[in-house]
Amino acid sequence: MSNPAPAFLRLVEIMATLRSPDGCPWDREQTLDSLKPFVLEETYEVLEAIDRHDHAALREELGDLLFQAIFLAQLEAEAGHFTIADSLESISDKLVRRHPHVYARETETDPADSAGKVRTRWEEIKAQERGHADAPKTLLSGIPAALPALLRAHHIGVRTASVGFDWERTDDVMAKIREEVEEIEDAQRRGTKEHLEEEVGDLLFAIANLSRHLGVEPETALRKANEKFTGRFAEMERAVAASGRAMSGMTLGELEEHWQQAKRSSRRHEGHEEHEER
Repeated sequence: MSNPAPAFLRLVEIMATLRSPDGCPWDREQTLDSLKPFVLEETYEVLEAIDRHDHAALREELGDLLFQAIFLAQLEAEAGHFTIADSLESISDKLVRRHPHVYARETETDPADSAGKVRTRWEEIKAQERGHADAPKTLLSGIPAALPALLRAHHIGVRTASVGFDWERTDDVMAKIREEVEEIEDAQRRGTKEHLEEEVGDLLFAIANLSRHLGVEPETALRKANEKFTGRFAEMERAVAASGRAMSGMTLGELEEHWQQAKRSSRRHEGHEEHEER
């Protein structure tokens, strides 16, 4: 493995130059708040590259995301709060502390010899750290409220499961989903919009927990489903346009026929076997 230190130091020095009096006016104007959209954008571009398994794009996007971290740390260093070196020391100390099964084997009485045990031990150590903090925190207080709602629901389930508050079987989660669907049907018949919103939220939360039980990260699954639907709908639009008609002038049955054709075409392109799906 090549030594990353020179390349990392070069990027840190470039960032310092850009923020200097002789640097870039745009970079000098940025604040912590103004950089937030760029951090979010770069994060999603990393995820998109991962979804495509595009290694060349991932290499570039990881660099862009790392640059945002260094940019934020430069602002904090200028304000006298901390440096990027402090951040690196912080994460290194945290990783060593939360992996006693790797770095403190001799003192571990219950070694974490499986991924499940590692996750449980990780959450236990995090809980201990929260207990030592100046401000009292709960098990769920460390989950960022700014996370996408579906991803946050997933993390909430992971945290609560770490202390045993979880469904025992996947079938139990499926039963909960069926229960939530029935409650939505009831709310649709006689509830208010606020009640219906609450029940839909409960259903989505249950689905996030089902995904967790199945070992699927729901935000990624939904993002891929969105992309799949978008691609198929675009193909359907092209087919309708080629027929000389407008979608707005077609019946639902005609649109459904084009949709099924788009599905078959996309599945052939993806190399999947034909099977019925909606």
